[in-house]
Amino acid sequence: MTARNRWHPDHYLEAMYQEITPKFQFQARNEQEWRAWQEGLTAQFIQDVGGFPANAAPLEPTLLEETDCGEYVRQLVEFTTYPGLSMPAYVLVPKAASKAGDRLPAVIACHGHGEGNTELVGLQPDGVTESASPGYQKNFAVELVLRGFIVIAPDILGFGSRRLCAEAEKNAPNSCNAISTFLLQMGFTMSGHRIYETMRVIDYLQTRTDVDPERIGCMGISGGGLVAAFTSALDKRIKAAVVSGYVNTFKASILSIHHCIDNYIPGLNRHAELPDLVGLIAPRPLLLEMGTQDTIFPIEASIDAAQQIRSIYRILGSEDKFDHDMFEGPHEISGAKAYDWLVRWLA
Repeated sequence: MTARNRWHPDHYLEAMYQEITPKFQFQARNEQEWRAWQEGLTAQFIQDVGGFPANAAPLEPTLLEETDCGEYVRQLVEFTTYPGLSMPAYVLVPKAASKAGDRLPAVIACHGHGEGNTELVGLQPDGVTESASPGYQKNFAVELVLRGFIVIAPDILGFGSRRLCAEAEKNAPNSCNAISTFLLQMGFTMSGHRIYETMRVIDYLQTRTDVDPERIGCMGISGGGLVAAFTSALDKRIKAAVVSGYVNTFKASILSIHHCIDNYIPGLNRHAELPDLVGLIAPRPLLLEMGTQDTIFPIEASIDAAQQIRSIYRILGSEDKFDHDMFEGPHEISGAKAYDWLVRWLA
């Protein structure tokens, strides 16, 4: 190796990764050891993402508009998440199933990078005009409401109507970098804020008389896959989850390929790799979607992560509650198994 080659930090970073054994790397051999691992990693993970408020702010939900979409009604609501911070969300309610007194299963639909929640409900960014193309997220909130779910699609912090004013005025695609760096400097993380806000979505759903609070699921793709996976890992009120285009290893994805800064949580790899964190969902039903041509979450590492997660379900005798859909395609929603999976476990 020449002197100039020695100056490159590649070997230094690789050695750093290899020398760190995550404190909560899954090694449990039975249910008792799993329970101790789950409790320890859950507490550590909450600390790593910056913690959550000790007391929840009043939700103060408001219905802003309601639109008849034929087979379902689309509502636009808003409610408080953190003190001083409000979240808008679309709620899709199926007409056929919404009889007086019925409580329906509900699914939280978490969008990925793009225009925000409008992309999940068939609208352009103006929230009025119908979209001409479903894009990589394939209007999956609409697909779910047509299967009898109440679906809530929140506008995730940093996207759509929740960009910073200056960046919205410039029509910047998102405010991920500006908000993430601000939160990091304050000792918080974007992941932590997005997880907690999704927990508040569950709080909101539980106030609705048309939602069965014991049948709430979550589905997300890409950055929304992070939100769906991590919220499901930390909040047991989510009874079934679908995570698309996200589950991998940190080593093969965000540590090797350029990703948005909203993916990074300081010090997390000292405590767990991504399959460990997703494994916290066990033994609740979990389906993973992974495209063979996904260029930002390589398929080989996704397969390896799925095998690691399956081993957790196996120890708990719950392998029937874990599955994956490996499909021929890029970074996008598949749906080939996902919608039926949620119907099976929630409806």
